[in-house]
Formats: sequence, structure tokens, C-alpha cells
Amino acid sequence: MRRALLFALALLSLPALAAEPTPFSASYTADWKQVPISGTAERSLQRQEDGRWQLNFEASMLVASLTETSTLRVENGALMPLTYRFERGGLGKSKVIEYDFDWNEKQVIGSDRGNPVRFPLNRNLQDKSTYQLVLQQDVAAGKKSMSYQVLDGDEIETYDFRVLGEETVRTKAGLIDAIKVERVRDPTQSSRKTILWFAKDWSYLLVRLHQVEKDGKEYQIMLKDGTVDGKPVEGRRD
Repeated sequence: MRRALLFALALLSLPALAAEPTPFSASYTADWKQVPISGTAERSLQRQEDGRWQLNFEASMLVASLTETSTLRVENGALMPLTYRFERGGLGKSKVIEYDFDWNEKQVIGSDRGNPVRFPLNRNLQDKSTYQLVLQQDVAAGKKSMSYQVLDGDEIETYDFRVLGEETVRTKAGLIDAIKVERVRDPTQSSRKTILWFAKDWSYLLVRLHQVEKDGKEYQIMLKDGTVDGKPVEGRRD
């Protein structure tokens, strides 16, 4: 469940070039198949006065809460993370992660649960939040398979994805045409499954995520409402 929350939204390295991000805000319902309690999640991307972008994610339910915040800038068409902050409480042990991306010194400095983290920084490296934006842009560009280098805890992981096709998603905002994307994992290494749906007509906003953990537990988030570039998200009605 923790991994699903992180991956969701929160709920997105890099291609060589990327378009300027589109601001958005979205609210989601979060459901665990084994737990008769629904949670909520909020995700937003906003441009700051200094030209930077801030990506926020907050999720909560009765027994857990987490916040995740990234700042980034766009330079020569590339999305470049600047800071990453994550905090979880209420579910097992608390967890705090902090990264600072120093592009002048070409290094990442931070801490993971109190342990120091330091990595060389290359132009393609993303954090666990900013890569989702690049995924959205790659899906929008029509790519069918994608691969990203992501700073994950105290390691740099490769995240692979592939497009499965188009599908209509029934949300509280209406019926939304979406691109269905799967996280690709080596079945000999992990039995976890992650499927995402991105809205075709709404700058490929994440509208649904379904995750199955290695222990068989299932988790899902579904769009409740949102805005993209200031316009309310509205799907078709039956």
C-alpha cells in the first residue's frame, strides 16, 4: 500500500527534450480492497513566481498519511528536479526523505530515514515524483515504451513502462478516454503489478491507478474532480 501511494500520485528519466508542463490540480478517492475504509489524495502542479514548478501530493486515510513535494525547473526543454521532500506517518514506522539536486556541482545530497545519501547527478536522473510528469509527456507524445532513471531511496532504479492501448474510464467527473499504461517488471524479481490510465483530452492527467502488491493486496485510486490549466475536468455522461 505504501508503494502504491507513492507511485500514485501521490501520482510520473527524461527524454532529451520535454515540453513546458501544464498546471493542474486533482482530487482522488483511494480504496484498498482488503480495508473497508476509503481515503483521499490530492495532487497538483503549479508554477511559482520565480519560474520554478512545484509538484505536490498528499494522501490520507484513517491509519496513514503522507506528503510528497518536488520542485523543478525547465531548462532547454528538459525537466530538472531541484528538491524532493517526502514524509509518511501513521502506518508502521514514520519515514522522512530529503534530496537536494545541485546541478552546479552535479550531485544529489540528502538523507533517507536519517541515513546520508549522495549520488552523482546526470541530466536524465529524476526523483520519484518528477518522473511521473515525464511519463505523462511521453505518453502524450505517442511513445509506446519508456524507461527512466529514478532516485529511489538510497539507490538509482530503472523504471520501465509500456502502453497497452486505449480505454474509457468511468470517473465521478464522467467518462474519460484514456491511454492505459503498464509498469514493466521482471516477473522473476517482482510479482507486483501497476496499471495507470492517462486522460487523452486533459493533458494526460492521471485518472486511475490500480496496483496489486506482491502479497496479493489491491489498491486503487480514481479521479474525483480536477482542473487542467484552470479548466474543470469534465467527462462524457451516459
